[in-house]
Formats: sequence, structure tokens, C-alpha cells
Amino acid sequence: MTDAVKKDDNVLDKNTIEQIKKELTQKRNEILSELQKITNATGGVKKSRVKFPEYGDKADENAQEIDEYTTNLATDKLLETTLRDVNSALERIEKGAYGICKYCKQPIGKKRMMARPVASTCVECKTKLQNSI
Repeated sequence: MTDAVKKDDNVLDKNTIEQIKKELTQKRNEILSELQKITNATGGVKKSRVKFPEYGDKADENAQEIDEYTTNLATDKLLETTLRDVNSALERIEKGAYGICKYCKQPIGKKRMMARPVASTCVECKTKLQNSI
């Protein structure tokens, strides 16, 4: 395989971006649905609070309530972070900036974007960033 063919295989095309957009939109809907189950969500990010479950007044019920509440707090944080990343990726698609590294402004590459659709940096810049911490 020539270098030109290898390069073309790693470039995001319109069909791939549309496929990723569809998957990201589906992911966003799933996240919103999950957030609605554990929060007093009305559709807005960070306008909601995690619901405190009510099972009763007995000690074991109180322990179960606290356990579920703390689990839901962690789940809420993870879902909100993931939702932010998904929304950011969808915005980049709409603006025509999807698949472009936010640091070096070079194409990120199809393989990375397929593996991590919310990525905003190329592998090289991400590695440099992680090594500098």
C-alpha cells in the first residue's frame, strides 16, 4: 500500500462524519434519558439535582438510600462530563471544525475519531499534554 492510500484511509470524509454525528446524537439522547432517571432534570445541564431516594425510616432502608444517592452523585458527574464532551463534538461538526486538533490545527485522523468520537486533540498533542503534567 502506498503512503497516499494510507493517508486517504486516515482522512475523515463526509459520510464518516455523518455516521459519527448520528452516533453522537444517539449517545446524547441516551445520556439525557439516564440523567432524567437519577435527577430532577427538566432537560437542562446542571439545572438539575440528584434525587434522594426514599425507601423508609428503618436503618437498612436509610443505608440503602445513602448508598444509592452517593452512587447517583458519581453517575451524575460522569454523565454530565460525557454530555459536555458529546455536545462539544456536535458543535465542532456543525461549525466544520470536527476532526481538527485544537492545539496544532492539523487533522486528527479517521482512526482516532472513530475510536474516540469526542476527541479534540491529535494523539501527538495529547501525548505532549499528558507528559507535561
